[in-house]
Amino acid sequence: MRHERIKTLFGDDFSKLQNAKVLLLGVGGVGGHCLDCLSRSGVEHITIVDFDTYDKSNQNRQMWSELHEGEVKVEALKKHYPHVEIINAKIDEQWVWDFDFEPYDVVLDAIDDTKAKLALAQKCYKKLISSFGSAKRVDPTKVHVDDIWKSHGDRFGSKIRYELKKRGFKKKYTVIFSTEHAKVKEKGSFSAVTGTFGLVMCAQAVKKIVSK
Repeated sequence: MRHERIKTLFGDDFSKLQNAKVLLLGVGGVGGHCLDCLSRSGVEHITIVDFDTYDKSNQNRQMWSELHEGEVKVEALKKHYPHVEIINAKIDEQWVWDFDFEPYDVVLDAIDDTKAKLALAQKCYKKLISSFGSAKRVDPTKVHVDDIWKSHGDRFGSKIRYELKKRGFKKKYTVIFSTEHAKVKEKGSFSAVTGTFGLVMCAQAVKKIVSK
């Protein structure tokens, strides 16, 4: 009964969701909402990677954070999504180059590390869906999806494109970005926007899985 309504939408393709192997990198404001959406959509094989712990500053935007202050995020989330596999690790450039992405059908990038994002693009662009900046914004209707070279209006995304060009990277992969200008210079975040990024990421992952 739990997935009856999602089965109604996808029909025979629902089995693709159940059998797909998804790697989710980062389970903060964007990744946490993406994880919840994937789980509720019937995706059974999800591996989450993060190194951080929950604190009070997370509680305005990160799911379950108020229940697990001081706990390791991946371990806390395992309590709510017992079917997930967890990796407690800091995702940096070296981690990306060392990790085996071959077993996964989709790789979801919800991290902030620029060098790690660049390495992900170079190593697994065919499987990759990447999130750009969701902080400092208040309008979820300005969130868009396109390939990396058509993204715009985001300084972080501009930096990623610039660095990829320097590396001679010309391939396409899917990115999620906002065209809204940042409202503040400091770190500010609004769950309506970070949550939208996560839900859009889930939707794009589902789309990618069922299209195969």
